[in-house]
Amino acid sequence: MHDEVLSGRPSFVNDDVVRKINERVRDDGCFIISNLSLYIPQISRTLLYDIVSSHLGYRKVCAQWVTKMLTEEHKKQRVACALTFLMHYHKDGDCMLSHIVTGDETWVSHITLESKQQSLHWTHTGSPKRKKFKQTFSTRKIMCTMFWDRQGVLLVEFLPQSTTINSAVYCETLKKMRCAIQNKRRRMLSATILLLHDNARPHSAA
Repeated sequence: MHDEVLSGRPSFVNDDVVRKINERVRDDGCFIISNLSLYIPQISRTLLYDIVSSHLGYRKVCAQWVTKMLTEEHKKQRVACALTFLMHYHKDGDCMLSHIVTGDETWVSHITLESKQQSLHWTHTGSPKRKKFKQTFSTRKIMCTMFWDRQGVLLVEFLPQSTTINSAVYCETLKKMRCAIQNKRRRMLSATILLLHDNARPHSAA
């Protein structure tokens, strides 16, 4: 026995349907396949997903997390600062990099958890599996402030517990940094020092 040649089930997928789906995706990138199936009910959700992913080449990704939304004024200030650095570098060359001192703060926990990459190890097929118990982050942590230049670290300071970084605390830290520069880079104070730090509130306080 042999099957006769048949035309098969008629396909609802054509260029017009693909164009409508593409327009729908462009209008609302946060759509879900279930809502798209209500817009085109004659096509199954599995086929809709295949059209969106395979035919049109779309893929669903999360939004990128950024630390701060910059206004137009902030963007202009950053462009102006970048142009100023480029002008200094064009004038002085690599010597300008020796005048840059970078500062930043970070939280240091009393217990540093082992990452997933650090827990990897080589085993045979019959080797017993290594156990790793779930741990929680330590509630005990301390604020660390660090300054460095191209030659190395200048100052590392650990703030006492329950200390808030404000303009007064930051000014005291800058005084300690000046003493550190005086002890480690004696000729640096006589030249221009370019202090590079982030845009946190204490750094911009009067």
